[in-house]
Amino acid sequence: MEIFTRLLPAATRVAAIGLGEDAPEVLPSIPEGVSSDAPRPATATQRLSRLDDSELATALREATELSRLAQSVTAVLASEVARRSRPEFGYSGLAQATGHRTPELMVQNLTGSSYREATRLVTVGTIVAEADARQSLPDVSGDDTDAATAPGESATPSPAWSAAITTAVATGVLSVPAADAILRGLGEPNEDVTEAALGSAAAILVAEADRIGLDGLYRRARQVRDQLDSTHVAEREEDRRRQRYLKVGPEVDGMRRLHGLLDPESAAVLLGAFDAVTSPRHGGPRFTDPAEKARAEEIVADARTTEQLTLDTLIDMVRLAVDADPGTIFGRNRPGVRMVVTADDLRSSATATRSSDETPAPGIGMIEGGTDAVSIHTIHRAICDTGIIPVVIDMAGQPLDVGHQQRLFTHRQRIALAIRDGGCIFPDCDRPPSWCEAHHIDPWDEGGRTDTADGVLLCRHHHMLIHNNHWRILREGGDYWLRPPRTRDPEQALIRLQSKNPLAVRWAAARQKQAS
Repeated sequence: MEIFTRLLPAATRVAAIGLGEDAPEVLPSIPEGVSSDAPRPATATQRLSRLDDSELATALREATELSRLAQSVTAVLASEVARRSRPEFGYSGLAQATGHRTPELMVQNLTGSSYREATRLVTVGTIVAEADARQSLPDVSGDDTDAATAPGESATPSPAWSAAITTAVATGVLSVPAADAILRGLGEPNEDVTEAALGSAAAILVAEADRIGLDGLYRRARQVRDQLDSTHVAEREEDRRRQRYLKVGPEVDGMRRLHGLLDPESAAVLLGAFDAVTSPRHGGPRFTDPAEKARAEEIVADARTTEQLTLDTLIDMVRLAVDADPGTIFGRNRPGVRMVVTADDLRSSATATRSSDETPAPGIGMIEGGTDAVSIHTIHRAICDTGIIPVVIDMAGQPLDVGHQQRLFTHRQRIALAIRDGGCIFPDCDRPPSWCEAHHIDPWDEGGRTDTADGVLLCRHHHMLIHNNHWRILREGGDYWLRPPRTRDPEQALIRLQSKNPLAVRWAAARQKQAS
């Protein structure tokens, strides 16, 4: 198996970086009678401090590859523990014979990991091992399935669509947690999603894994699944709603502990209210209005911790609701949730709903700033309650033009930017629209226009980075590009900026269809 053959060379390279190519196996001690001021071999920390930036980045990549390879080996070994502990072996199975109820518990005990991590090791390791076994078996034709199954191996192969994942894990390109995130996020094929579609999606996600991180990878995999399988979005949405709960438990000192789980729509309501109060604490938008600026400064200077401020906000909301007139919780200014849907999906779903009550309505929507798809039924429910704000987008993906006379972006323009960009447009930033500021890509005082086409959303940190460190955002039609300063990249290679709104993929496809 390739991971075993790659592990030792990778470990040798990393050791050489830390200890030096010619470092002795054991550092000599200082002989008696020799001054302690005598030169001593450089420590690993001292050697690392002498690396230049490029060498340091290379060393980190090497160490990361080693970590992934070691994790992959651990996963394959864990899968072998599971294979030798199959239920049909009874108490003679490896895990059972050593006093463990399941192979996962044995792996957890041996690795010192959590049960969730042990389960992940067994799952991913089994897929990698089975893929490796399939490649090593001779090609057998006909219906004799026993001849094509190695002794002791499961007759049920791992999914063929996961080939890109197993290859990446076996070569150290993809970590075990990342592989698990892709597998869980994409799910299984069904009548609407073929293995070929999942295989293509898996290959794309493997290529994106290093760029978007583990949590982002799972969210991205779920988004891809929603795009591939829009007819089942309502079922997945309802599954998440069924998981919601809130518990209040007593502590021995008279305190109470809150513990709960929110579905995406409920979380959007609550977090929207919390963000309005706490965003100045963690890089929320800067204010130009004197009253808003003063309020933000008060929040920053408040002696309470951010967590205490959040809880007090929740309590204040409940008190306001209790004191409100019957049937008017939060009065006319209750927290709202903006949802985004294409006009085509809205029209087609309305037609389908009128024609049949049994056929699932097509199309999906998104909660602004969120990553989970919502069903078209949820969209219609929100419209019934709060109405529609139409945003017309042209073939280049651009909304409304206001012109140069206005310095600040209007509330409607901010809505349009939030829908188009889905949050901070800087690569790998996950700040939602409510935490962002509108940035003129061409400075307003140099003739830049206050148009949505010439504005993008940036969180405060990246907005300041753009202005203070000489980064630049360029526009070409409906596409935006980030140009780093020469001090960062002498070539100033452009980096394409992508909308964080998962529906942007559908808009692009619709524009291509109209153009053709």
